[in-house]
Amino acid sequence: MSYQEPTIEPTELPRHIVIVPDGNRRWATDRGLEPWEGHEAGAQNTEKLIREAKRLGVKEISFWGSSLENLVKRPVLESKALLRIYETYFKQLLESDDIHEDQVRIRFIGRWEEQFPASLKKIMHDCILATKDYDKYFLNFLLAYSGDDDMRTAFQQVAEQFKDGETVTDEMIKKNLMTHDLPPVDLLIRTGGEPHLSAGFMMWDIANTQFYFSPKYFPDFDEASLREALVDYASRGRRFGK
Repeated sequence: MSYQEPTIEPTELPRHIVIVPDGNRRWATDRGLEPWEGHEAGAQNTEKLIREAKRLGVKEISFWGSSLENLVKRPVLESKALLRIYETYFKQLLESDDIHEDQVRIRFIGRWEEQFPASLKKIMHDCILATKDYDKYFLNFLLAYSGDDDMRTAFQQVAEQFKDGETVTDEMIKKNLMTHDLPPVDLLIRTGGEPHLSAGFMMWDIANTQFYFSPKYFPDFDEASLREALVDYASRGRRFGK
């Protein structure tokens, strides 16, 4: 019997998907590889998932590349390799015909300006500048990003701007988050078989999200796996407290 791709109506698709790509290092360990080889496999898989999400009609997709703690706590060689992978991958994105033909806006969120080397930051700034006027699709990377840090910083900024007699509003908080340009998260996918979140990840933006936890390590979470997650999402009823 031939494979028949499940049908997902455009109205059933999430507007904004976030993927937490966990399991790269465990994938590498199982194969007797170095940790950064798992990250390289993950980067290659990221490209496939971006293309598939766009093909299906998803307008916005975000990936959590690293937390603030990742870059400090991991071995130096692994951190250096991860930064090299970012540099190679983002340069490929910048030079990709698909990015420009499909008008994909690229955004980077987090403390990468403080953490990353100059050569990598230049490529990232070039990506931002080259795609700043695109508005058909949106591709976001959260790098050196932790949600608890984001929320703490937002409240500090709100406190500094706050005037006597004012009321703190949702809009005021959102405006001061690092994720201020991103819409609410409709579907959050975490791979790697560990059904949890960490570092307060996007705590404001996932208030009403749907979760999908996959047992697969990220390099094995392929296009078919993404479609399965979207079919699962489409089958759920979203009541928003009603």
